[in-house]
Amino acid sequence: MKTRDRIDTTDYAALVRQHDTIDPELYDTYQVKRGLRDLNGKGVVAGLTNISRIDAFDAEEKPADGKLWYRGYEIHDLVAKYLRTRHGYENLTYLLLFGEMPDEKQAQDFIDLLGRMRELPTNFTRDVIMKAPTKDVMNSMTRSILTLAFYDSNASDTSLENVISQCIDLISVFPMLAIYGYHAYNHYENMQSMYIHRPDPSLSTAENILRMLRPDSQYTETEAMALDVALMLHMEHGGGNNSSFTTRVVTSAGSDTYAVIAAAMCSLKGPRHGGANIKVMDMMDDIRENVSDWKDDEEIEAYLQKILAGETFDHKGLIYGMGHAVYSRSDPRERIFRQYVELLSKEKHREEDMDLYARVEIIAPKVIEGSRKIYKGVAPNVDFYSGFAYDMMGIPRELYTPIFAIARVAGWSAHRIEELSSGSKIIRPAYKSIMQVQKPYGGTDH
Repeated sequence: MKTRDRIDTTDYAALVRQHDTIDPELYDTYQVKRGLRDLNGKGVVAGLTNISRIDAFDAEEKPADGKLWYRGYEIHDLVAKYLRTRHGYENLTYLLLFGEMPDEKQAQDFIDLLGRMRELPTNFTRDVIMKAPTKDVMNSMTRSILTLAFYDSNASDTSLENVISQCIDLISVFPMLAIYGYHAYNHYENMQSMYIHRPDPSLSTAENILRMLRPDSQYTETEAMALDVALMLHMEHGGGNNSSFTTRVVTSAGSDTYAVIAAAMCSLKGPRHGGANIKVMDMMDDIRENVSDWKDDEEIEAYLQKILAGETFDHKGLIYGMGHAVYSRSDPRERIFRQYVELLSKEKHREEDMDLYARVEIIAPKVIEGSRKIYKGVAPNVDFYSGFAYDMMGIPRELYTPIFAIARVAGWSAHRIEELSSGSKIIRPAYKSIMQVQKPYGGTDH
């Protein structure tokens, strides 16, 4: 496939660096909270929500074990309640969208609805997804989301009833957009065999992901359970994350559902948001190659010191999968997910890898705390283990962030619906201008 030529922008870039680089000290001078955070990293309150909550400090504002709540229910309790139903993600989607726990009939009706809606327009896979395939499956999905608007005669209708219908539709087809997008890339770019399995409406979202991904459509109960847990843990996160905020900003402008979700996708695909588990996997690959004895804690610690100093790996000075913008002592999602990662490691005979992860999990926070000024503690986050879990399931890295999106579209939908039903104003933040007034063009005074 012929690509577009790249133009030489060296001189333009030099001008941008000259005129657009702002002195960091000016942010303190004008008391601007960069990244909408205060000096302690706490987010600026920009709205109200009933959807979810994060707790990272106790009543005295001291670091505490993290807690995550969906609609007033703690995530530990929700995962425990719905784990054995095979449809944990679907039940929690109902909870996030509609604000209350479904009873048995409501849950089954909603599961059946999602199953029926897992159908793309005629020839959509051929005409849209398989055209111009790309390794960047998030871009492929975003294109598909925007194109789906052309198949919706009520695409611009922002009534609550219509938006709910559109959100349920997108939640249903997201797995297909992701998996089919990957298969198109794998066939045309990697020269591998093409197979497109239709989803089974009787199966869960997690089961359908595995079914559609694999040539033989087979999967184990442990795999389906672990993936269902991953979806439950990733579907929403406190209301203040970048992509959920993007959802609210674009919703407040009056945009349609397809544009809103596409904007959220563009936010999530950023490596600072949705791609962290890929960086963890790359880092762990590097550790395996450079640490000769995976059971030698001193050797592991010495190499982590080099990573933190920027002497090796990607030279960024970061130990990926450690720490979180909000959590302090622990990430509750990591604590829940770790046990299912252990089950997978036993089933897949990857105990040695699991042991290495466990050692890094213990050693890395000590290395970071010994070298950096930490005000709220360091602990592994859910990204530390999620990539490893996907790897054991044979899920390609190109799908790691898309799977995050498959989970998070439920949370985005809940935030869009809440923003609409609350009747909010357009979100319009203020920027302090430090522009220097220039003389009239031509340099003459009048």
